[in-house]
Amino acid sequence: MVLISGCSAIASRGSTGVVVTRSAQIRSSTAVVAADLLEVSRGDIVEILDSLDVPDPSDNTKKERWFRVRARDTENTEGWIEARNVMPDDVLGKSRKLADEDKSLQSQATGQLHAGSNLRLSPDRSKDDNIMMRLDSGSSFEIIGWSRVPKFKGGETTESDTAPKPGTATSNSKKSADNDEENPEDQETTELWYKVRLAPSISPAPEGWIFGKQVELTVPSDIIYYRTGREFVAWRRLDEDSSDEGSATQTKDVAKSSRPGSWVILEKSSAKEPHKIGEPDFDRIYVLGYEKHDQDHYTAYRSPDVEGYLPLKVEGKGASKTFTVRIKDDSGQVKDMTFSLYRDDHGVMRVTPPEQLKAAKKR
Repeated sequence: MVLISGCSAIASRGSTGVVVTRSAQIRSSTAVVAADLLEVSRGDIVEILDSLDVPDPSDNTKKERWFRVRARDTENTEGWIEARNVMPDDVLGKSRKLADEDKSLQSQATGQLHAGSNLRLSPDRSKDDNIMMRLDSGSSFEIIGWSRVPKFKGGETTESDTAPKPGTATSNSKKSADNDEENPEDQETTELWYKVRLAPSISPAPEGWIFGKQVELTVPSDIIYYRTGREFVAWRRLDEDSSDEGSATQTKDVAKSSRPGSWVILEKSSAKEPHKIGEPDFDRIYVLGYEKHDQDHYTAYRSPDVEGYLPLKVEGKGASKTFTVRIKDDSGQVKDMTFSLYRDDHGVMRVTPPEQLKAAKKR
């Protein structure tokens, strides 16, 4: 199977595709000296008429895939475009199916790419046929979940999840083997992946997976200075309705624009040992209240140490809200546990934890 970068699935003739790069050229042929016929932009639909694998100009031993397409402009321009610039409709359909299955999941956190990375249909770097497109550095998104999977041994230790050149597969190198003993991260036997939800302005595909090393969590400026030795892994506002909440699927920068308010934050201690598959997502719950009159935050609740798992779900309106997470109880079973919020006579936010955690705190 010939693999391509940007979008590795093989499109069938007579199908349609959507342009995934900010702009690309439909050309008169696949030759380097071909004329540019029409510039298309992200989101434009083209009909895929045929495909062709041609030698890579920089390496004749490799192939790159091109599509012959018909644009939907007034002249129905026909020409050739690099396949990595187009996402076939069947691939887009798979992403939309993922998004539909997860539509009830609330955002757990927000993030952005600190380097260009592939958006994939599954958390797996061992193959390239699950690549949907290449996302630009700085792309922002909602994080709706994450997963730890066995570490992929075939890539370099400094794996950037860079898409291969069109028509090539990722190859191993001796350099990566030599680095295994030098890089402390190679003690890890797992790797982290984020399941993300994206805005149409960033990606025609609404959902997919991104390799965790490429992601920087964009903790809102309102709460970033309240970290106390543990990392924030998830957060949600408690004083707004979901429809009003700032979202990474909007074009604004959530980390910079969030205004002061009350939050529930899930924290996790820094790992001293290699991460394991199935390990807890967080080990403490931190509820941060906000006093509008004094314009200051206060600690409304801090849980004892727990073994907690996502997702975090906030429900209700106004002061009558609850949030639910999954926590391992004394018997070793993971159960949904719900925390209730209320305001005391002085308007201060209070938290009523479930009975299991009340008992744990007394001990």
